[in-house]
Amino acid sequence: MDKLSFKRFRTLLIVGSITFPILFTFTLMHQHSIYDLVEGVSKINILAARAQNATTNLLKEGPQNALVQVGEGKDQNVIDKMLGGKQQTGLPEISEEQAQTSTVADIASKNHSFEDEKNDSSLSTFGFAGDRLLDGLLVSTFDEGSCVSRYQSYLYRKPSPHKPSAYLISKLRKYEHLHRSCGPHTKSYDKIMGKSTKSSKSGAGEKCKYLVWTASNGLGNRMLTLVAAFLYAILTDRVLLVKFGDDMSDLFCEPFADSSWLLPRNFRYWKDQKHIETHESMLMNKGYNEKEIFPSFLVLNLQHSHDGHNNFFHCDHSQNLLQRIPVLILWSDQYFAPSLFLIPSFRQELSKIFPEKDTIFHHLGRYLFHPSNKAWELINKLYQVHLAKANEKIGLQIRVFNTHKASHQTIINEIIACVVRHKLLPEIDMEKSTTSPLKKHATISKAVLVASLYSEYGEKLRNMYMRNTTVNGEVIRVSQPSHEERQKSKDGMHNIKAWSEIYLLSLCDALVASPKSTFGYVAHGLGGLKPWILKRPYGETVPEPPCERAMSMEPCFHYPPKYECSANRTIDFTSLFHHMEHCEDVRNGLRLFNDNR
Repeated sequence: MDKLSFKRFRTLLIVGSITFPILFTFTLMHQHSIYDLVEGVSKINILAARAQNATTNLLKEGPQNALVQVGEGKDQNVIDKMLGGKQQTGLPEISEEQAQTSTVADIASKNHSFEDEKNDSSLSTFGFAGDRLLDGLLVSTFDEGSCVSRYQSYLYRKPSPHKPSAYLISKLRKYEHLHRSCGPHTKSYDKIMGKSTKSSKSGAGEKCKYLVWTASNGLGNRMLTLVAAFLYAILTDRVLLVKFGDDMSDLFCEPFADSSWLLPRNFRYWKDQKHIETHESMLMNKGYNEKEIFPSFLVLNLQHSHDGHNNFFHCDHSQNLLQRIPVLILWSDQYFAPSLFLIPSFRQELSKIFPEKDTIFHHLGRYLFHPSNKAWELINKLYQVHLAKANEKIGLQIRVFNTHKASHQTIINEIIACVVRHKLLPEIDMEKSTTSPLKKHATISKAVLVASLYSEYGEKLRNMYMRNTTVNGEVIRVSQPSHEERQKSKDGMHNIKAWSEIYLLSLCDALVASPKSTFGYVAHGLGGLKPWILKRPYGETVPEPPCERAMSMEPCFHYPPKYECSANRTIDFTSLFHHMEHCEDVRNGLRLFNDNR
């Protein structure tokens, strides 16, 4: 009996020694997975608790309702260093009255960490994967830490109703492959860029050709021309390279995976491009003889002040000539995308890429422009302070080109007439006034974000809604993040502030914009918004009507060509193309719109 018991014990011991490690390992794995699951659910609950509305309202009401309050209690001062603010510990509470008067500098002085949001993968649970990659515009191969905004921007805006065509997505993937093959520091790049300046054989058969973008005028103009240049590069199988100075180095993430769009600083014409032959001189001196020796580098001048040359860019014979040049150096301050539709050899391809003609900037802008981590940190903080608590967001973009033609008060009166007439904001009750500031936890019906170089606009609108009640009881909060007083296009910090405000305006539900402002064009294009465009006032009289709704979310091409190539005459191109109209704010300008509307 003892022997039998010993055998049983020995058998049990052997079986136990085999199964125990397996059970132990399984238990650890199981506990770890449960921990991950519970932790994930806990994170979701924490985020949902911090959001304004329930998660179930997110896709209906927009991602602003699931805003994450990040960086509480962290000792991170990236924005402090960026804007020169003093380091503080913790993130103090900001009352509604303080929030309305907080500027970029004020916000920058508050300590803030971005690491929680950057590392928190549970943020992606608030939207669909299609929203995260913008319905296929973006690829998922980037390192998320290198560009936080690329995969988190969808949390801050409602999904776009405008979907990119499958053909556009295929063209983007094809372009990305070309850029990897021919981008900076590849053998093809070194070979082409090392060629003689003066002349070479026709470059039409070159595998790699380049379009070098150069900066001109303010940030709005630069972003418009970048999108138009990228579209031209796609159509002509060129690699887009950008010549960014220090004033643009901290604005955007790299848009193309496993390569760079930055022109290397050892580019031989980085500093001096005046001695390179121009497209215009080539047309005048050499004609179109296919046996000619062509230059390796050519300046393509599409500046608004150079519209004589611009009048021939859209001609097919001019495009045939340009196709033979390996490296084109673009000078432009215009959104010349509409002129590409005038080129017969591009027309069919453009229609396939963009069945909706008014989505060019919307799709390509969202593809190209992702705020750098430095810019995104500021955008995120400004959003929390100024916009996150509102049920609806209204953007006011006010650009005054000449303060002598109309006073600030006249423009303010025009803005009020516009927003009240179109029910963007309520009227104030003249019989009632309020002397008490907004309560800390008051429900903000509408947040108004003012973007202007001048502080008068934000101050007067803010005081009007703080000191008076509205006729319908809505609580209106007006804020203006900055007021630089003048445009400083070559100042890097100025451009970061400008980019931040452009981006915040693009997150609004409605936008009122000044006429002829490229700043406003970029904002409503990225946001997919058809803005209310203010009329240009003169003297003390408010125009009637004070504003007009744009027919399209596309930017305006201010100085389009007037020359019809085949007929050798001047023409109004709106008479030939049903998807082009003159702009509401520029009489002779061209704007693309959806001809299926």
